[in-house]
Amino acid sequence: MRSRILSTTFLAIAACLIWSTAFVGVKIGLRFTTPLQFAGIRFLLSGLFILPFCGNLWKSFALIGENWKQVVRLAFFQTFLLYTMFYLGISLVPAAITAIIIGASPLFSAILAHLLLDDDKLSMRKMVSISLGMTGVVIIAVSRGSFSWMEGKEFWGILILIAANVAGSMGNVLVVKYRTGLPPLLLNSAQLMTGGLGLIILSVPFEGLTFGFNEIPYYISLGWLSFLSATAFSIWFILLRRPGIKVSELNIWKFLIPVFGAALSWIILTDEKPEIIALIGMLLIGLSLIVLNVNHARKNHKFAADD
Repeated sequence: MRSRILSTTFLAIAACLIWSTAFVGVKIGLRFTTPLQFAGIRFLLSGLFILPFCGNLWKSFALIGENWKQVVRLAFFQTFLLYTMFYLGISLVPAAITAIIIGASPLFSAILAHLLLDDDKLSMRKMVSISLGMTGVVIIAVSRGSFSWMEGKEFWGILILIAANVAGSMGNVLVVKYRTGLPPLLLNSAQLMTGGLGLIILSVPFEGLTFGFNEIPYYISLGWLSFLSATAFSIWFILLRRPGIKVSELNIWKFLIPVFGAALSWIILTDEKPEIIALIGMLLIGLSLIVLNVNHARKNHKFAADD
């Protein structure tokens, strides 16, 4: 039982399920504050939540100081750039569509991994799996009647979210590319705090600083978002550091995020409802994961037979 809970498959699904709740939480939190400030406070708190679990604080800060270039580089892509665009994008696009666009990140991760990592090249199986997942994403996106490539705020919001995908994928590649140095938990804590501070600083000239929130939903959404970032990113960083794990294959599990995220949006947000064509898209996303994992199951069965 314990081995199943610690398996890559279980942990990847758990991380994606946790991440999927962010779309509704961010949408609720943005009713009370501005995007960049909200994101900055969220990630600063997330990094602080993780820090006590990283061991001796003085040793942790010393390690961060020795690897500050790695921290700054990762924080720029994985937190600062990714979430600057994510929060701006979600303020222009409905939560369900945001979940769908961000859910297309496996495609960008696979391409960047193919270009930047020597041992993570695109294969026919990966291409089929990604193509099925992307088809599902496109079907869900075009099912919206208000969707337009030519006008309206949704067009610009979608472009911003696509750019966020590129930044996040680059962050994943960096975690694998620099396996030495900081342990995964400490690396995540440091990059979240650094990126969060950067977002708060950026928010000042563009949004000003807002204090004195009295709305309970704001604090609930901020607390949950901080917790989920600390938890999901830590799980993901640990998985990325596991021997034999490929960025392109692990990130295909992120096709689950639009499924979970859209479903939660339809359940919780009263102004967003499911459509039949969107459900068809979700089925294709599920099929993409089956294609990815059937191959692994066959390999494992073969190894067991050989033994």
